[in-house]
Amino acid sequence: MLERITKSITSASIFLAAYFLLNIALRIALPHTLDLDEAEQSFYSQYLLAGYGPQPPFYNWIQYAIVSVTGISMWVLSVPKNIILFGCYLFYGLAAREVLKSRSLAAVAMLSLITLPQVGLMAQRELTHTVALLFATSLFLFGFFRTLRQPTIGSYLLIGIATGIGLISKYNFAILPFAALIAVLPEREWRSRLIDWRLLPAAVIAILIVLPHALWLPDNLLSASAPTLERMTAEHLAPAGLPRIGQGLLSLVIAVLGFVALPIVVIAAAFRRDFFRALSSSSNPMIRVIERMMIISLIAFVGVVLFAGASDIHERWLDPCLLVLPIYLFLKLETADLDLSAGLARFRPVVPVFMVVILSILLFRIVGIQYIGTYTRTNVPFSGYVDELTATRKPVLIVAGTKFVAGNMRLEFPDIPVVIPFFPGAGVPEYADAKGPVLVIWRGETADDPTISPGFANDLARSGIHLQELKTLTLPYLFGDGKRSFSIGYSWVEGGAK
Repeated sequence: MLERITKSITSASIFLAAYFLLNIALRIALPHTLDLDEAEQSFYSQYLLAGYGPQPPFYNWIQYAIVSVTGISMWVLSVPKNIILFGCYLFYGLAAREVLKSRSLAAVAMLSLITLPQVGLMAQRELTHTVALLFATSLFLFGFFRTLRQPTIGSYLLIGIATGIGLISKYNFAILPFAALIAVLPEREWRSRLIDWRLLPAAVIAILIVLPHALWLPDNLLSASAPTLERMTAEHLAPAGLPRIGQGLLSLVIAVLGFVALPIVVIAAAFRRDFFRALSSSSNPMIRVIERMMIISLIAFVGVVLFAGASDIHERWLDPCLLVLPIYLFLKLETADLDLSAGLARFRPVVPVFMVVILSILLFRIVGIQYIGTYTRTNVPFSGYVDELTATRKPVLIVAGTKFVAGNMRLEFPDIPVVIPFFPGAGVPEYADAKGPVLVIWRGETADDPTISPGFANDLARSGIHLQELKTLTLPYLFGDGKRSFSIGYSWVEGGAK
């Protein structure tokens, strides 16, 4: 059965499609409280903007387009994400097929993506913009390898589309096309690809895709870059100078090991001595290009540590640099001209095992939380809050303190505008125009302390909202032991200028 699944990209894709359907079904079955990235998408889906803050807008645009047609729901948040992830695997398989002679090996390389923690688990658990980045990276690799092997106007345009999508998915995607460009230069047979006239329309289409956000970026550079720079520099963890550089380089090494260790161990365990023979076997132009791409990308991150002061590198930031790793490993195995049948037989069962483990983790981290002890945002009982808050009246406008609260309230009240003070969304009903009760709701710094933050209180005052009575609502966590609870703060006010 597993051998038939890995005979071709088509059969492997059908197998993956069934897996992603299971992921959708699981997310729908779990509580509809949104995690941070989901809540952000729920809130932002009210607006079509050229930029939304620290993350580029591609995923937000996709979500807005779908919500505009269907309305907001858990289905609308879960289905597009899984379709995009499926597209990541599919184009990765097509990229593998461009460089691997064996169709079966290409299918296995596609399925092996699930062994990358950032792809298999983390992308399913809570990420959104990174999901778009993974898709763009796979699309770029397909177009890039296709152009090296058999250049056409279509392959060049594919590179342009992928580059445009990648740049407005995550800013760190810019490292990938730069690394690919440099990696090709030493190869005489492929150097002409860089001066081909077809590169011009590819560049044009990439610019057109990026242009709306690029025009927004100069006037909003601080809001777009400050949160990321703050996470990267981790000023509270390391002093300036050599200690920070040392911490940054160590962080990069740990991130690389965390990214590559599991797939390398799994593939090495499956192919055993053949794996180590393949690593020391002869090379070819494609292998050299991929090696240079990965090395140049990592050197770029070293530059970020040395010159931008980054001291805290996250594994997911390496996605565009190291996503190509499984293709590289299987290309090394194929180039070594070894009998891989035994290794493939041992590797094939790994994929369904990973799928079962990932689905089990996604389930148990929510329903088994009382045994783990660390409660997730998805365990916050937002539906219970709504039942309590709206027992006697329904708001015409909701003013939220954070995107986490705003997105969850938006999902619970799909027909009611949800706003955050001074968020630059066009067409947002202002408090002064609200005709009826307005619900102001927030969460505190900790789960059991719903004290309103001074910043949110000041924003409310500047918006003309004066809270008369601050109230607290406390409910136990979903699937908890009943001893721990989560508290929110809220206040009802009447809309209209005072």
